Amino acid sequence: MKANLTAYLAQRGVAKAPGIAGKPRRGIAGKPRRGIARKPRRGIARRLVPLGWGLASLACFIAVWEVCWAAGWADPLLLPPPHIFLRNFASQAQYFVPTDVIGETSSTTALRSLVMTIVATTLRVMSGLVLGFVCSLAMGVAIRYFRLLGNLTLPTITLLAPISPIAWLPVAIFLFGIGNAPAVFMVFISLFFVMTVSTISQIDNVSRTHLHVAAVMGATRAQTFRHVILPAILPSLFMVLRMNLFGAWMVVLVAEATGVGSGLGQVVMLARNTFNSSLSFFTMTLIGVTGFAFDVALRLIQRKVLFWVPNNGLGGMK
Repeated sequence: MKANLTAYLAQRGVAKAPGIAGKPRRGIAGKPRRGIARKPRRGIARRLVPLGWGLASLACFIAVWEVCWAAGWADPLLLPPPHIFLRNFASQAQYFVPTDVIGETSSTTALRSLVMTIVATTLRVMSGLVLGFVCSLAMGVAIRYFRLLGNLTLPTITLLAPISPIAWLPVAIFLFGIGNAPAVFMVFISLFFVMTVSTISQIDNVSRTHLHVAAVMGATRAQTFRHVILPAILPSLFMVLRMNLFGAWMVVLVAEATGVGSGLGQVVMLARNTFNSSLSFFTMTLIGVTGFAFDVALRLIQRKVLFWVPNNGLGGMK
């Protein structure tokens, strides 16, 4: 009872009575302990726990790979362990230097070319994701707000949704030729149909009680969408976006290997054509690290945008 009353008074801003709160804890030399100063340390430790588990998981995976190599179970020419394909960074990075013209010497360094290749692929993924998210959200809302538009477009969208994004690659090349546009279009297609159907489903699942309350309070359709529907559907849509993020990376790599001529996908194709297993695993490592960083950034954006949702599905990231 005392603890409940103390918490209540603290919330109300009332000073604690001596008979209720008791005496403050005493530290060294009779000074009150400062418990507030420990909170930042606990917060830092809480954030380091997921990082520690992530490093431990990666260390176990690498250790198993290295043990298989040391025992002779993995051929170093076909499945080189990490200490081999990561040992000579400069020799691997030189494959990222653009050499489109025969006999032309590039003035860029290997490290700069590697960074530019990663940035180029990341920008293509980001462009396709942003376009796909915005257009699918607008299309899903329009289908539910305008019955005629929904009757004309929803059957076609449902028909096109099961088609693999890879099947759209020839269409992308026919429409946009060679360059960045086909890769962005492929990422857009991989997200648009799934997100549109998901948006429609989430709108249908919005609580009718909330909609009725908004109608009773005199909210317009725009106000109802902004203050009721959008906050209700965004958490699920962000989860769908995250689930399709890795698929978008797979699609953009295929597009870069066949229809762009640059990027990480092109390097993977080069490694396959030259049977360079070290370069292949080196590029796969870059793709994995970049994709992981991309997912972390998306979770941070989700945390900022969905500030009203507890935990935000971030797990240990608080």
